[in-house]
Amino acid sequence: MPMLDAYIPEGALAPDAERRLLAELTSILLKWEGADPDDAVARSIAWVFLHRPAAILVGGEPAELPRYRIVASVPEGQLDAERRAGMVAAVTEAVLDAEPDDRSRDPRRVWVFPQEIQEGTWGSGGQIVRLADIAGFVLGDREAGERHAAKRLARAVSAP
Repeated sequence: MPMLDAYIPEGALAPDAERRLLAELTSILLKWEGADPDDAVARSIAWVFLHRPAAILVGGEPAELPRYRIVASVPEGQLDAERRAGMVAAVTEAVLDAEPDDRSRDPRRVWVFPQEIQEGTWGSGGQIVRLADIAGFVLGDREAGERHAAKRLARAVSAP
C-alpha cells in the first residue's frame, strides 16, 4: 500500500483544503494501486507524510507561486504504465483543485514521482514485507494475497 510524501509550502493551501487534499490523495493512490479507497484495512496502511519545504527556488530565485512535489511509493508490481499515468494525472488535478480559485491553474507547478519499491525491500514491523504479505493483509486472505502478488509481479517482470 502506498506511502506518500507530500511537499506543500506552508500557507499554499487553506488548512481545510489541505486536509481534504491529503485525504483525497490517499484515495487516489489506493484506487490507482488497485485497492478499494473505502476499505478501512487498506487505508490503515496508506500513510501520508507532510513536508514543509523551507524554500522553493525556480531557476535560483524564490518561486512566485507554490510548487508541489508528491512522491508516491508503492510495492513493486502495483503500477503499470497506465496506472502510473492515471495516478499522476489525478494527483495533479487534485492538487490544483485544492488551490484558491484566484490562483493560476498551471499543472507544471505540480510534480508527481511514482516509485515502486523493489520486491523484498519493503520493511515494516522490523521485517521485510512482500507484496503478497501486504495484499493478503488487505484482502484478509493469505492465498489471495499470494495470487495477487504473483500476477502483479509477473506482469512487472515482463513489462519493457
